[in-house]
Amino acid sequence: MRILVVEDFEVLARSIGTGLRREGMAVDVVLDGTAALERLAVTRYDVVLLDRDLPGVHGDEICRQLVQSRCETRVLMLTASDTVEDRVDGLGLGADDYLPKPFAFAEMVARIRALARRTGPPLPPILTCGDITLDPARRTASRAGRRLDLSPKEFALLECLLSAPGLVISAEDLLERVWDEAADPFSSAVKHTVHRLRSKLGEPPAIETVREGGYRIGSS
Repeated sequence: MRILVVEDFEVLARSIGTGLRREGMAVDVVLDGTAALERLAVTRYDVVLLDRDLPGVHGDEICRQLVQSRCETRVLMLTASDTVEDRVDGLGLGADDYLPKPFAFAEMVARIRALARRTGPPLPPILTCGDITLDPARRTASRAGRRLDLSPKEFALLECLLSAPGLVISAEDLLERVWDEAADPFSSAVKHTVHRLRSKLGEPPAIETVREGGYRIGSS
């Protein structure tokens, strides 16, 4: 999943970004509201982790614009205040969830995953296709009962494919959903990661390459 972290305290922003990447998410980080709107104009995010009190464009205005655009991006609003009034205000602006600082990292991850499941058709908590099983919450994957030792990118790529079994997902879409702004759009990162993932999944082959289309897991 693709996440945008909007937080003006740079140490916290970078720390959140690092932690979420370890959870297998593609993360972009910006430090003010103006930069956030620029990113949102060109990239589709599953969840925006949005600090409310931002320099440039205030977090409230970013939230309003996202709601008015009717996009599927979910908003998890952060604030240093934990008053009922602030929570009501934030949710009243259209935020999907609200998390006061300081917060537990594990709780933030759980809330992000819960919101991401609402950006498209409902997904089961455990993804399966044939004898392949993936549990996003526990970060485990297996095939025919055999535990798979996957890198964060391999895990995220498999999760993306299992979220749409039978459908062809282009390399460009995989690059956008699994990698982040640091990825070279002309690189062969997707191809190489698919190759390693296929090797770890073993036989029979589970991921199909569709010529001039992309990749698919499971029959259509």
